[in-house]
Amino acid sequence: MTKTLTLGKAVSAAVTPTKSTQPEFDFGVYIGRFQPFHNGHLHCLLTALEKCKHVVVLIGSAKRARSTRNPFKWNEISRMLLGALTRDQKDRVTIVPLLDTYNDVLWTQNVQAAVAGTVTQHHVSPTGSTPKIALVGHGKDNSSYYLGMFPQWQSVNVPNIGDLSATPIRSTYFSEQGKILPDTVPASTLALLEEFAGSPAFTYMVEESRYIAKYREAWSAAPYPPQFNTVDSVIVQSGHILLIERRSAPGKGLWALPGGFVNVNERFKDGMLRELTEETRIKVPAKVLEGSIVAEEMFDDPHRSERGRVVTRAYLINLQASNAGLPKVRGGDDAKRAAWVPLSEIDPEQMFEDHFHIIQTMLGKLHT
Repeated sequence: MTKTLTLGKAVSAAVTPTKSTQPEFDFGVYIGRFQPFHNGHLHCLLTALEKCKHVVVLIGSAKRARSTRNPFKWNEISRMLLGALTRDQKDRVTIVPLLDTYNDVLWTQNVQAAVAGTVTQHHVSPTGSTPKIALVGHGKDNSSYYLGMFPQWQSVNVPNIGDLSATPIRSTYFSEQGKILPDTVPASTLALLEEFAGSPAFTYMVEESRYIAKYREAWSAAPYPPQFNTVDSVIVQSGHILLIERRSAPGKGLWALPGGFVNVNERFKDGMLRELTEETRIKVPAKVLEGSIVAEEMFDDPHRSERGRVVTRAYLINLQASNAGLPKVRGGDDAKRAAWVPLSEIDPEQMFEDHFHIIQTMLGKLHT
């Protein structure tokens, strides 16, 4: 199917800050998801380049499966970003992918390490002085809480221009067959979006967007926003984890933890055991599965699911090694197939929603 783009215009003059004679900082740090990179992001980046000799751009939520909230890969975002800069500006920018994690301390450490690596590579000081670093950003809502997590760096807040937000840009793009809201993105972003609109990935994202919109519409008449309760099992044995391939939207074709919605008449643990058995047909008695639970934790990030407010409780099941090998499994119910996957072969870009991060968090409990 042919997609038609209604291209907006790049507004370079409107997003170019006034140039100063000498940068105030040695390094600037700019963190964002940039889904997609729009003129507001460009304005912030150009401000950082004006105030800093070198800018480290950390692309958040990197290396995840495409979703309606994060439809573009980090290297695609990098193309949008660098394509909006001059050659000289590109030489003063370092781009680093930043993976999500449910551990704020670890996330902060990853940011610090990325910045330290860039400073080591680019900082030259005849006097050996400590580099001056600024955290550049726009504090728009609760999602910008990270701006207060780095007290060692000076904060530079950049006002929003035109009240731009990536959310309506994405919504229009996928709901109206590739249409772009006028005057919202630079030419480099327009070019990539036009190219993307002719790809199978675009068709997949359109289908996902339609499903999510229909799902949310079904609950729009509720007297208050509903909260859904789900369960997931992180079941491991001999360095392998049991995963299922999703049969349908959302996340059709992605790997996921066995799990699902809790029935109104059952406890969370009972719902987990039921979903695990229904989706994997695992040949292990329920009593053994229950007795092998070593940890459990709730995951309630408000953005963890595009379907709405979905809170899940994950259970870590550690099965003992057996001479008989891994238990037999096969897909059932919502699962197209079930398989034991070596832990080293889990691909975060093929995992549904936040399941990769749930796995990382729960596996950490095996060593505590």
